[in-house]
Amino acid sequence: MIPKSLRPLLPYLKRYRWGFIAGALCVVFSNGAWVLVPKVIGNAVADLNTRVTVAKLLLFALEMLGLAAVRATFLFLTRWIVIGISRDIEFDLRNDLFAHLETLSYSYYQRTRTGDVMARMTNDLNAVRMLLGPAIMYSANTLVFTAAALSFMVHISPKLTFYAFLPLPVVSIVIQYFGRRIHERFERIQAMFSEISARAQENFSGARVIRAYVQEEAEIKSFEAANQEYVSRSLKLVRLMGMLWPKLEFMLGLAMVLVLWIGGREVLAGRMEIGGFTSFTIYMMQLTFPVIALGWVVNIFQRGTASLVRLNEIMLEQPEIKDEPEASIREIGGEIEFRGLNFAYDGTPVLCDVNLRIPAGTSMAIVGPTGSGKSTLMSLIPRIYDAAPGMVMIDGRPIRDFSIAALRKNIGFVPQETFLFSDRIRDNIALGVESASDQEIHDAAAAASIANEIEEFPESYRTMVGERGITLSGGQKQRTAIARALIRNPRILILDDALSSVDTHTEDKILNHLREVMQDRTTIFISHRVSTVRNADCIAVLHDGRIVETGTHEELIALNGYYSELYNKQLLEEELAEV
Repeated sequence: MIPKSLRPLLPYLKRYRWGFIAGALCVVFSNGAWVLVPKVIGNAVADLNTRVTVAKLLLFALEMLGLAAVRATFLFLTRWIVIGISRDIEFDLRNDLFAHLETLSYSYYQRTRTGDVMARMTNDLNAVRMLLGPAIMYSANTLVFTAAALSFMVHISPKLTFYAFLPLPVVSIVIQYFGRRIHERFERIQAMFSEISARAQENFSGARVIRAYVQEEAEIKSFEAANQEYVSRSLKLVRLMGMLWPKLEFMLGLAMVLVLWIGGREVLAGRMEIGGFTSFTIYMMQLTFPVIALGWVVNIFQRGTASLVRLNEIMLEQPEIKDEPEASIREIGGEIEFRGLNFAYDGTPVLCDVNLRIPAGTSMAIVGPTGSGKSTLMSLIPRIYDAAPGMVMIDGRPIRDFSIAALRKNIGFVPQETFLFSDRIRDNIALGVESASDQEIHDAAAAASIANEIEEFPESYRTMVGERGITLSGGQKQRTAIARALIRNPRILILDDALSSVDTHTEDKILNHLREVMQDRTTIFISHRVSTVRNADCIAVLHDGRIVETGTHEELIALNGYYSELYNKQLLEEELAEV
């Protein structure tokens, strides 16, 4: 019966069951050879009291060499098989964890720090591997050898065996007590390791901000404090382990004293042969390492189960957004409609009674003050967030009728926060379009007005982009992201303030290209610039989560409302800039 704490590993253990069976056989043969060594030595000592010959000594020597060779061979095979399986399971677990993390909704990453996820994927995963490899191997060796040695020891002297194993109940209580304490302390250690990993990750990602605000010393002190807490918690575990092993050794030493005292008296009284007593004593010495290893195994087991709980927390997370059972539509025309849309974050209303229709093949611009819900509204189209059923429609059908993969494949989405991978510019543009040719990549870059700048780089499209695109300017990152969206040839293109970092001249070039490229496709702009949105087929003004104005540029100017105010303010800013 597998303990409840290890049940998440059951599918992996079943997958490699034949390997574990082979490893178990190797354990049996290895310990079978090892347990015969005291018998050979006992027989040799017994013969010393009778008639010992050169032939007998040679025979005993050959028997010892044979047993050592068998022991060494199967010990190697045990490690090769069992430790190898633990590495294979680690590989499978890491792949499954990563694949599962890829399915989780965006909201999971909003509430979970990247450093915490990374700590679980590295440190915790290694602790589980140790549980599946060394812990299983040493446990099996201890159990098999103890069982085999016990049978020989009972055969030699049941009385002496009783006294030898007299401290065993105390050993069991000590192991249970320390095991529970180790588990608790290791959980706290791993939690602190996650904290350190998260802090380091945030510092590396925000290196420019830290330097801009001269916060290096403050961050160093903060990290040192967290690191000191981690060391403090680790030392508590070290002290606990430092108490466990000496206690086990003391009880083993106590058992050895009993054996020497009682066994020696038995030999002196003639109730026990010297050869048998020698074998019994060697069995006791051979049991020293398994008993000490037992304390180490307890440590590994408690660490592994604590880490497994943390890994299982990730595996138990379910994506909030997933395909409906009836989702089957794959073709998308591009018409978008919001019907009486209401949406809230954690109970806080963000969008209220939004009614908006965007015909297929037209362009729609969304303007409004910061925090009005523009980005949230656009995030509902690719289902980054999910609205209530029936509130978001595509081609007149509820958005949930479309499979997520098909929906997102037909949408080119450029979010506010541009993210580029630490890879070649070419691969960043061709993300999700593995079959893209060099010409297609160039055309997409040209449409985004970034081709000339890329081709001026020494390695052109093969130039490596730093982490998060740090080696490119803000405008270059935005235009690369636009090229990435265009190369998908999407039915729907969403630009969420994606031209904020480019100058007005470049903006005009990009918009002119987009008018050509996105003909007969639905395009949605979110921008604070009137110059970006004025030529859209329709403009919607979002304020406090509600649509307050809709119409063309000229119609909204005539209304003399929010849009008109925004337009006049930007005209004034341009005039002042020219002075």
